[in-house]
Amino acid sequence: MASDPKRKKARVASIVILVTMLGWMGASWIGGMIGLPIRYAFLFDFAAMAALLWALVVLFQVWKSGQE
Repeated sequence: MASDPKRKKARVASIVILVTMLGWMGASWIGGMIGLPIRYAFLFDFAAMAALLWALVVLFQVWKSGQE
């Protein structure tokens, strides 16, 4: 099947998005509960943005390969 690599990449990107959002919300919640300094909140935010940006690039590549 020609679409298997595309499906696999899309599946990995969707799992990254899901885990990132759950981890980001969990880290924010736990950080607020235990009173972590704000610099750790920024660290979690930037890590989440990097993961979401990666997923966006992968999904864009999948979309572009489907156009060809």
